[in-house]
Amino acid sequence: MIKTFDEEQYTWDGVDTLVYKQDGSPFKDVTRQVLFNGAFDIPCQFRYFEVKPGGYSTLEHHEHTHMVMIFRGHGQCLLGDAIVDVKVGDFIEIPSHTIHQFRANKGDYVGFLCLVNVERDKVQIPSAEEMEALKANPAIKEFLESC
Repeated sequence: MIKTFDEEQYTWDGVDTLVYKQDGSPFKDVTRQVLFNGAFDIPCQFRYFEVKPGGYSTLEHHEHTHMVMIFRGHGQCLLGDAIVDVKVGDFIEIPSHTIHQFRANKGDYVGFLCLVNVERDKVQIPSAEEMEALKANPAIKEFLESC
């Protein structure tokens, strides 16, 4: 099966553009497309997330590991205790229980492909104690308070 990519819209034929999440977690201007939802002997989900300019994904962590490749634009990734600029082609491994968030630069999209197991644990929002620990780092505090 081939799903043709539309280079102008950043969509694939036959793939719905969905709301990022419906669990009440905080995010801004993010959509997702599920390109592959497990089949045959590959029990994984391959997804494309797009963050509009100035938008951000949920600040979260979870037990499952996942892999991300930046597919469009520029932005930042908070990964554990580091904030890293990301661009097309960058590959990010998000280890188990690592707090992370993706943000698009103002005026630019950041789109990323994400590979996860079909069966996985639920996302967790950082606790008050985890937020306090994150904000002990001045750079992360500024990053978190800038949206």
